[in-house]
Amino acid sequence: MYKPIQIDREKLTMMGVPFPNLETLNSVSNAIGSNMYEGFEPTPKLIQLYLDYKTGKVKNTQLLIKLKELL
Repeated sequence: MYKPIQIDREKLTMMGVPFPNLETLNSVSNAIGSNMYEGFEPTPKLIQLYLDYKTGKVKNTQLLIKLKELL
């Protein structure tokens, strides 16, 4: 079942995770929202991991390793 997540566009946060700008926040929230309809249940740690991937702090190979650690 889909549950809305906390997004604060004024403070640029999603579930308490800070974003560098509104464009990145919107991009990540759209991607996560699409996956939520398929049953994905985000956590602040998963949102931070996706943000780090999206901004280039985490590379493809690191993403899979870190994702396995979180799940």
